[in-house]
Amino acid sequence: MQDRNAPPLNPLPAIIWILALPIIAMEVVLALGGAGLAGGADGAGWRLEALERFAFSPPLMQAMMERGDYPLRHLMRVVSYVFVHGNTTHALFVVVILLALGKMVGEVFRWWAVVVVFLGAAVAGAFAFMLVPGNAAPLFGGYPAVYGLIGGFTFLLWVNLAAVGANKYRAFSLIGFLLGIQLVFGVIFGGGLEWVADLAGFATGFLLSFVVSPGGWGRVLAKMRQR
Repeated sequence: MQDRNAPPLNPLPAIIWILALPIIAMEVVLALGGAGLAGGADGAGWRLEALERFAFSPPLMQAMMERGDYPLRHLMRVVSYVFVHGNTTHALFVVVILLALGKMVGEVFRWWAVVVVFLGAAVAGAFAFMLVPGNAAPLFGGYPAVYGLIGGFTFLLWVNLAAVGANKYRAFSLIGFLLGIQLVFGVIFGGGLEWVADLAGFATGFLLSFVVSPGGWGRVLAKMRQR
């Protein structure tokens, strides 16, 4: 019998909404401004202003490191770039992945562990993007951070597959599929170097999971010894 009291949507861990709502709110405001429904004539330029204020700039970060001067308004770009997107479709895909993977990771990880994986992947993605020689393009959008959650999800699959004696490398099929799709779209539509930040975000999320997941590395060893 159907439970009429069941919620229409599967409940999400609160921390996932806390991470998703700023992205959603930012995109709603920028989309309304771009459509002329908010901000009047100035609204059309809000997205560009937001990108100029929050996007991660490799040349700017390199200049800060050379001077040894780190103004907060620019230092925050290593994470703030995650919350502003190039268009609504860009933001929509990020939010969908965040809600889907965040639910699975957030139901196992503690709330602070989710934050560490999400923001750690964002920071690692930004610096990996900066290290590409000659790269002066800005980085924006939440893909590096949500790829960190994909790394956390891959870790959970990897541990479970190893525990039952299955081929644990099957856990990496999702990231392989996503990166393959990115490569195809990059070839067709001339994508940039964002995949470098995404891959760094994934690797960071996966590696951080050994430390921040419940039980950490000890749990991994215990699972593998049960084989």
